[in-house]
Amino acid sequence: MPRYLVERTFQDGLAIPMTADGAKACRTIVDTNTKQDVTWVHSYVTTDKTTTFCIYDAPSPEAIRAAADNNGIPVDRITEVRVLDPYFYV
Repeated sequence: MPRYLVERTFQDGLAIPMTADGAKACRTIVDTNTKQDVTWVHSYVTTDKTTTFCIYDAPSPEAIRAAADNNGIPVDRITEVRVLDPYFYV
């Protein structure tokens, strides 16, 4: 399955609390993604919480966009990526 970097902008900042409500919000996103065969691997969030860089496994960029639409979250850019491990060369 291809892997993608998904860049998103949250104008008002991303607000997922570190509570049961936050966990429920993440679980809802994960469950909704499965309808498109999309797996959220992990994300990086800027310190001001306005931009995220998310790693996804998915069959296509279109599947990621459909899952994002279903979750009501933005997508700025989707880039297919591969792993480059610097320790591979040691």
